[in-house]
Amino acid sequence: MLIQTKVQIDKESYDFIKNVLKKLKYKSLSEYVREAVREKITQDRKRVREQERMAAMKLLGKAPSGNLFESIEGDDFEYR
Repeated sequence: MLIQTKVQIDKESYDFIKNVLKKLKYKSLSEYVREAVREKITQDRKRVREQERMAAMKLLGKAPSGNLFESIEGDDFEYR
């Protein structure tokens, strides 16, 4: 479902879009703008995911690691 919203662009960009709409085989100005916004959102999602991943990796490095073998410490493995 599409949601209607206002988008303001500068005159130079508007004139460029109007001149190349048919050459690039877009049906309308709205379709061109939707495609441009969709592409920008895709790029931003990737950038945000990368930032979150880097922040998580930093936190992972700061977290104290406990003794992973504490539960089996003291067991005699020779006679198992």
